[in-house]
Amino acid sequence: MIWKQRYFTAKEKLLTDPEICAENRQVFEEFLKYEEYKLKRINRMPALDEQSYKTVYWYLTRLRTVNRWFGNKPWKNLTREDIKRVYDDVEDGKILTRYGKPVKGKDTYYRRILRGKPFALVGKDDLAREVMEFYIPEAKEEPRFIPEADFRKMVRMVTKPEHVAFLWLAWDVGENVGALLQLRKCDLRRHTDPETNQAEYEVSLDRSILKRARMPRMEITNYAETVEALDTILAHRSDDDLLFGIGARMAAKIVERATDKAGVHCSPRGEKVRLKDLRSSMACDLLNKGCSTDEANRRLGHRPGSREIQKYANWLAMDTRKAKKQFHQHRATSTTHELEHLRDQLTIADHRHRELQHTILALQSRIDANNRVMFEEVNDLIQQNGLGRMRKRQEVARESEITLVA
Repeated sequence: MIWKQRYFTAKEKLLTDPEICAENRQVFEEFLKYEEYKLKRINRMPALDEQSYKTVYWYLTRLRTVNRWFGNKPWKNLTREDIKRVYDDVEDGKILTRYGKPVKGKDTYYRRILRGKPFALVGKDDLAREVMEFYIPEAKEEPRFIPEADFRKMVRMVTKPEHVAFLWLAWDVGENVGALLQLRKCDLRRHTDPETNQAEYEVSLDRSILKRARMPRMEITNYAETVEALDTILAHRSDDDLLFGIGARMAAKIVERATDKAGVHCSPRGEKVRLKDLRSSMACDLLNKGCSTDEANRRLGHRPGSREIQKYANWLAMDTRKAKKQFHQHRATSTTHELEHLRDQLTIADHRHRELQHTILALQSRIDANNRVMFEEVNDLIQQNGLGRMRKRQEVARESEITLVA
């Protein structure tokens, strides 16, 4: 009952704070009663649960902050000039937080307080809408994510088995840190996938540990590393023991230290990796690997028809590097075709070369044969001419001898 205790303690301080005028404290009390009743009826509960107390707790500091912006002036007495001054100062960055920085999350102040029920209770919500005539809600934050390769670099920087298991489960299942840190050993069931014969865990995400908008569900782990990490820590836990003996701050420090050591930053703008970015990273990773938006939506725990996943799908579809990848892919394809054409040309040239060599050898063989025949014929002629001369000389010699005898 942490949030219930926090809420009632902070509520008591707000409603008894002497530095806040009595008129505004009465407005705050009336609004908080309204909000508590609304949450009970919307969620069909006889009493508020922890998630509801966390929701209504959010208003306490915001009411105090807006009261400070207006200088503790009773809200029922606010004028158009008062509201315009505060609106302009917030927009122009003149109103700063206690850390000396411009106000973040301005839309929530505008939508839930200035244009919401608190100002409606004093009849100033319509005036605030008139003053904020040109107000345009901030665009939704673009997805921040890291690819799987960078996540693996992060995990290699972590040595404690419990922390390794936490990171792998956060990446694999994709639920928010508040739910993961409430999981117990009994919420996990180890079995073997009948199709792949690989070990896996079923993770039971009960409504009691989830955010109001998330669906209770059973998720199956995808990574063998998740199974291995869980096997290591579950061997030393009882069924009712928490999986991870750490809080949200420690979990955030684990991510911060691991990313700093690994030199990992979020895409697309290189921001520091936050714990919540592991959830959006899981969604983008599933979409990149071919999962449909409905499949990724379900794993995120969104209700059917939710368009939350579309911001991931739309951003991935508008990836500025995609055109460059396609350009290089086209060049690579063209180069491959050119190489194949050259290879074909070389094959043809080689074939022609071999044919020429064969022709040359055949011609050389014929020339050699002709030379041999001619050589033999010449020899025969020489021999024949030589024998004829010898015979003629012999006849001449005989005739000379006969003449001398006579």
